[in-house]
Amino acid sequence: MSKFLPVFPAYSTWLDKLGWWALRAFGVGMLVFLLLPIVVIIPLSFSSSSFLSYPIPGWSMQWYQNLFGSDEWKRAAQNSFIVAPAATVLATILGTLAAVGLARENFPGKGLLMGVLISPMVVPIVVVGVAAYLSFAKVGLTDSYAGLIMVHAALGAPFVLTTVLATLQGFNQNLVRASQSLGASPWTTFWRVTLPIIAPGVFSGALFAFATSFDEVVVTLFLAGPSQSTLPRQMFNGIRENISPTIAAVATLLIIFTTSLLLALEWLRGRRQ
Repeated sequence: MSKFLPVFPAYSTWLDKLGWWALRAFGVGMLVFLLLPIVVIIPLSFSSSSFLSYPIPGWSMQWYQNLFGSDEWKRAAQNSFIVAPAATVLATILGTLAAVGLARENFPGKGLLMGVLISPMVVPIVVVGVAAYLSFAKVGLTDSYAGLIMVHAALGAPFVLTTVLATLQGFNQNLVRASQSLGASPWTTFWRVTLPIIAPGVFSGALFAFATSFDEVVVTLFLAGPSQSTLPRQMFNGIRENISPTIAAVATLLIIFTTSLLLALEWLRGRRQ
C-alpha cells in the first residue's frame, strides 16, 4: 500500500504537497466526468421501462432478448464483423509494409509522403465520406462491402503505420544485414527476423485499426446501403427514428467489447516493453 503514497523530497513545502494532491484530484474528477455518462448507460439496458430514464422502475432482460431476436440488429452485427476484420487485415498489411519501407530508406520527400499517409487521421471524417462517395459512385463501389472495406482500411492504416514506426525506432538493422549475408531472401528476412520482433507493434496497430473501423459511422452513412448497415449506423438510425432501450443494450455490449480491446492493447504494450 505504501508504494501508492507520494514520496516528497525533503525540501518540499506544504504548497508543493497541496499542488500534488490538487493535480491528482483534478485528474480523478475529469475521469469521473468522462466515464460517468458511459457507466450510466449500463443500468438502463436492464430497465423494465420503455424509456431511457431514471429512476429505474424495475429490472428486465427484455431489451437483450429484443436485441438478439431482431433481424435488423443481427444483420448489422454481421456486417460489422465482416467489414471490420477485413478492413483491419488490409490496413495492417499496408501500414506495416509502409512503416518498414519508411524506416529503412531515406529519400527526398520522405516527410511529405509520411504526411500524406497519415492524412486520414487529421482530415475531417465528413470530408473523407464525401470524397469517397463522389469517387466510388463513378466506379460502382457505393452500396458494396468492397468500397466500405477499402475506406475503413484507409482510415485504420495510419494507426498501424505510426505504431509500427514507433516500434521500429529501436529495431537493430544489423539483424537484417546478418540475415541477408547468410543468404536469406528479403521476404524470408522480413518474415523470420523483422516481423517477430515488431509483432507487438503490429498487433497494437491492428487493434487500433479494428476499433476505428468497428466504431465508424460517418463514412458508412455515405457509402453503405441498407444491406451493409453496421452496428454504429443501426444505432444512429435507432436514435434518430425511435429511441429504445435496445440501444442501451447494444451500447453495453460495445462497452464491454471495447474495454476488452483496450485491455488486450495494454497487455501487448507490456509485452513490447
